Amino acid sequence: MSEPRFLLHYAPWSRAQRALWLLEEARLPYALVEHDLQKGTHKRAEYLGLNPDGKVPALVDRGPEGGGGKWPVVVTESAAICLYVADLSGDAYLAPPVGSPDRAAYMTWLVYAASVLEPAFADMVYGRAETPRPGSIGWPPFAEAVERCGQALEQRGGEAPYLLGERFSAADIMVGGMLGWVVAWNKIEATPAIRRYLDALNARPAHQRAEAKQAEIIAARQAAAQ
Repeated sequence: MSEPRFLLHYAPWSRAQRALWLLEEARLPYALVEHDLQKGTHKRAEYLGLNPDGKVPALVDRGPEGGGGKWPVVVTESAAICLYVADLSGDAYLAPPVGSPDRAAYMTWLVYAASVLEPAFADMVYGRAETPRPGSIGWPPFAEAVERCGQALEQRGGEAPYLLGERFSAADIMVGGMLGWVVAWNKIEATPAIRRYLDALNARPAHQRAEAKQAEIIAARQAAAQ
């Protein structure tokens, strides 16, 4: 195959960073298609044909060699991309296999990040037009959602660095990516357990490569704007 199998539609300082980190962890061949959110390149007709919501990330999978006529396929939403790529990661073991007891916690935490942490964070940052009735929404206040993550990590007593214990998984990219943002932006004060967790994630070579690529893209744009 002359071109990488995967194309990641990407913008720095966005949820696409999770997908970039994931592809680095999975060691899968990919290329970036850069978008400038300020210039609205993600709202152009060509991209809307891939993702009608006009958001990044979007992942194009051209398929395996000789895969047949149903390729390429497009995956949108960062949680879906995490699930999709992790299941293709092979010996990188980013997803416990179906039938593994670790699969339950893996699925729970990965979806928790998208369905609880993110909307609760949006409520905190942007507020709501009106106060919801108790029990009318499916997520708690953001501080409570983060506290649940911290409690789960604290129960391990600092002995196991990741949500699944010694095994890093795509769930750590979803949960840890969100916690890393809010700690960096001073939206929460990291507990010792969360700080240990983020330190373990930040030390991963794939995370560092993804962060370096993001920094390189940002620096190039800043230089071009001068």
